[in-house]
Amino acid sequence: MLTTATLTAEDLTVVPTLHGLPDEVLHWLLAHGEPREAPVGNEIFRPGEPAEYMLILLRGAIQLWREQNGHREPILRLEAPMITGVLPYSRLRQVMALAVVTVDATLLLLHRDHFPELERVSPELVQRLVGLMSDRVREEARTQERDDKLRALGKLSAGLAHELNNPAAAISRSAAALAARNGAEPMLLQELLAAGVSAEQLPGIFMLASHSMLPGASLSALEKADCEEELEDWLMDQGLDDVHGLAVGLLSGGLDADVLAPVLKELPAAARPIALRWLEGQLTSRQLVHDIQEASRRISELVRNVKDYSHMDRAGGFVPTDIHGGLDSTLALLSYPLRQHRIHIVRDYAPGLLSIMGQPGALNQIWTNLLDNAIDALPAEGTITLRTRRSGEFAQVCIEDDGPGIPAEVLPHIFEPFFTTKPMGEGTGMGLDIARRIVLSHGGRINVSSRPGRTEFCIWLPMETE
Repeated sequence: MLTTATLTAEDLTVVPTLHGLPDEVLHWLLAHGEPREAPVGNEIFRPGEPAEYMLILLRGAIQLWREQNGHREPILRLEAPMITGVLPYSRLRQVMALAVVTVDATLLLLHRDHFPELERVSPELVQRLVGLMSDRVREEARTQERDDKLRALGKLSAGLAHELNNPAAAISRSAAALAARNGAEPMLLQELLAAGVSAEQLPGIFMLASHSMLPGASLSALEKADCEEELEDWLMDQGLDDVHGLAVGLLSGGLDADVLAPVLKELPAAARPIALRWLEGQLTSRQLVHDIQEASRRISELVRNVKDYSHMDRAGGFVPTDIHGGLDSTLALLSYPLRQHRIHIVRDYAPGLLSIMGQPGALNQIWTNLLDNAIDALPAEGTITLRTRRSGEFAQVCIEDDGPGIPAEVLPHIFEPFFTTKPMGEGTGMGLDIARRIVLSHGGRINVSSRPGRTEFCIWLPMETE
């Protein structure tokens, strides 16, 4: 419960904004303000209440909370001495946050009805308060924009870590298996020579090892199983046991009984099992090398996508920018959540190069924000369509999803700063505001239309001129 406090003009001078003002201005504030003592736990104002008071915090501290869906999220801690609440020329009409006293506080409350008289009494103070409001708006916008970028970065980095982990693990597994096999290969060659294989017979074996046909690639599962069974029978006839793995390895390199038999029949019987094990080792080693190359290529591709997305090797100014390349690099970095939600991507791109003069990193942030919102809005197995067109002197980019749509009462507010429909902690309400400001900075415009089953954001950006 708030109680009346006793204040003097000297008490007000601790507030930097009020420092150096004439005594008559300070006395006017005391005469028209409401001095209050607020113990810990008191709620100074609540969301939804009319925003009516400028609050001069002389002692103590207040915590601001955002309430949403029954949850509270800390926004800002206010510590004395400072001025907050409604300020002259502020358009704030409704309280947006819960304010709770965390350290016993002394306040002076000034109702906004007194602002016109305050402007006559002290234009200097009003000017200071307007400057304070401008600083506060800029700082809050910067903070929320930073938080939004960090959230987006967190999602991208989580997906990227998952994407990198798979090929990195494949390289590690394949390298370990390759190292183990390489140690056994020289021993098998020595066994071949000891079993009576001549120097003239070795080229035939080496030729099989370099065999690159893949006849099983187009076989059905049943046909492949029949081939494996047939080769297993033939391998057992050559004196080998536990032949299933050996048959699979040989067939993966295109070596079936018809290919193997002409060469192996020239070898001593004792050497044939050794030659087959050596051949299977060579083919498997070649496959392991191929797997390492493919995994390395995937990692290089991911790194290239990150560089393309962030444009870390370019200056931050306006440069010729490929719209399609930016969309594709953004999709590549969002591939994990897209797969996770089983979302189908449709690219309906204008033919040829679609280029504008723009800031590639900033434009990619637009695509990220719009695609991220679409992913969050879609049920599993939804569809996102990316459509580009040339529209007069503008490049048009539309991102459409077949989700539930945006409620009609929400649609007019979605580009407002801090407006969000996401659960607590999952959105700052700045993503679409950031996208809108980036579009405007490029001389473009952004529009949204929505109904159940179809939500579409369309952006028009001036084309690069010759």
